[in-house]
Amino acid sequence: MPILVTKDLKLPSPPAIALRILEAVKKNDASFSDLARIIEVDPALTAKILKVANSSFYSMASQVNTIEKALSVLGLNVTKNIALSFVIAKELVVPVDGGFDFNSFWKRAVTSAVSAELLAARLSYRNDDLFVSALLQDIGVLILYLCRSDEYRQVLDEKRVSGRPILDIEQRIFGFDHQEVGAELLLEWGLPTTFADTIRHHHDSEGCPEKLRMQVDLLHWSSMLTSIYFGSRSVEMGLQLKAEICPRFKIKEEAIDLLIDMVAEKSVEILSFFEIDSGDMKPFSLLLQDANEELRRINLSYEQLVMQAKQARKKAEELATELLEANVKLREMAFRDGLTGLYNYRYFQELMDREVSRSKRHHLGLSLMLFDIDHFKDVNDTYGHPAGDQVLRNLAELVQSTMRISDIVVRYGGEEFAVILPSTDLPGCKVFATRLRRRVEEMETVVSGMSIRVTISIGVTGYDTAQNSLEKAVMIKTADSALYAAKNRGRNRVEVELLPA
Repeated sequence: MPILVTKDLKLPSPPAIALRILEAVKKNDASFSDLARIIEVDPALTAKILKVANSSFYSMASQVNTIEKALSVLGLNVTKNIALSFVIAKELVVPVDGGFDFNSFWKRAVTSAVSAELLAARLSYRNDDLFVSALLQDIGVLILYLCRSDEYRQVLDEKRVSGRPILDIEQRIFGFDHQEVGAELLLEWGLPTTFADTIRHHHDSEGCPEKLRMQVDLLHWSSMLTSIYFGSRSVEMGLQLKAEICPRFKIKEEAIDLLIDMVAEKSVEILSFFEIDSGDMKPFSLLLQDANEELRRINLSYEQLVMQAKQARKKAEELATELLEANVKLREMAFRDGLTGLYNYRYFQELMDREVSRSKRHHLGLSLMLFDIDHFKDVNDTYGHPAGDQVLRNLAELVQSTMRISDIVVRYGGEEFAVILPSTDLPGCKVFATRLRRRVEEMETVVSGMSIRVTISIGVTGYDTAQNSLEKAVMIKTADSALYAAKNRGRNRVEVELLPA
């Protein structure tokens, strides 16, 4: 799976200073001064690390005023991880584009990291990598959005409306999920494999190696703690957290209540070091008090509250469904050709990416046809452009009535069309192309009493599962070459060209 992830997505390169930090700590003879020199090159990073070292999060007995002292007091690993946290977060902060709230993402990520550290301390568990692991546990979501924004908006819309697990939706649309993407990114960036292994299983502790079980559980609980402050089921999350932790570790529920409040207090402080606005983040106990005061002020009965909640929920579900339908229509409009109603060139490129990926992943055949109308300029010159438009519309209908449900036809541009045939070998595609050519030859378009007949030239290529490689650009180029061969050899014919070995 990791190989497929890297082929399907262009993963961002690691920040240069992160690489230097990682390379320094990998050396057996690495000293505090070596790492300090790398960090001190960046004054802003240095200031942030010193702020964290002197914060209530670590409660140092004396002032930490140099990176070397931070290294000696906190340790090499902790300081390295604090530095990496700041560097990676800074690198992947992107301006809000209306489809994804990057500020909210990082606010939740930092809160998860703080939650994991506080939980670990309460459970007497020590792991220097925990803060970074929790911070980056959902980094795959960010990468998927940055690399495939249109499709990931679809994931988010479906999640909001259906409530289905986001991993299931990602698997259906991409063939992999954000856990795998996050793990692969950290491996690409050269972080220790324990980071990747932990993140790869943070939604599935049952499938993780036993040695990582506690780390994965802590990430799971940190996510629940974060949902108390940023989710819509705060009370439910708090009860579930207590149910999972208290019996297992013999901890009283009151201790968890105190921990939940402490998460807010510490998160506000750490968020300020990341230069992220914490908003009106208050301890959960205060939020409950405020909510109770508001209920008393409004003086609503229990029955009224239930009725209002039901009505609000129904209205929200209706609005969410309408929004999802509207988004689907907008996507359709963006991907449709206005004249023929077929998918357009933009959709063709995205679909080819998906089908090429699917064919390689599942070892399935894939064929591609490119064809255009012979001497179409003569049709426009002789009968006029409205007549030419009618020919294009009729041809589009004919192709759709000829092909299988699984095949996709697009208007590639002008009088040129493309047909993608999933799970189809080259001989099968040639049979279809020949049948289509004959049907077009028999097609008649009547405009203002005038009969118009056209022919098409078709170029065909296909991927055989026995071949070693399949690349979208090569496949399109090969089909295009076959099309030109058909035109050069007299038109109204089918030419087949094999993909290069």
